[in-house]
Amino acid sequence: MIEKLQPEKENVIAFRLTGKLHDEDYKAFVPEVEALIAREGKIRLLLQLENFQGWDLHAAWDDITFGIKHFRDLERIAVVGDLGWEKWMLKLSKPFSEAKTRFFPADEMIAAWDWLLGEESQSA
Repeated sequence: MIEKLQPEKENVIAFRLTGKLHDEDYKAFVPEVEALIAREGKIRLLLQLENFQGWDLHAAWDDITFGIKHFRDLERIAVVGDLGWEKWMLKLSKPFSEAKTRFFPADEMIAAWDWLLGEESQSA
């Protein structure tokens, strides 16, 4: 399931991802993100992973096509989670986006928001 969280800035959008993601989840997620991209240009994205179990096959394809389509539209991506494979997944996806990406343990949500909202001159 993908649940929208309250953004703190106009060009920022945040979601909580739980369980296994399905095509239906992306049908809600993608239009919201694309609307923000259309309105703001480059955006920043926070993904909070809780009991995240990955994607079914169709959702995995949705994720890949979203990444290809919006290769240059994401400025920063902060991923907050607990599992080591979640951090590895972020590193694996790095070549497919121009976004600065960073993984934060679940207990560092405030640090994730600080980094996501930080100025461009800060190191990633």
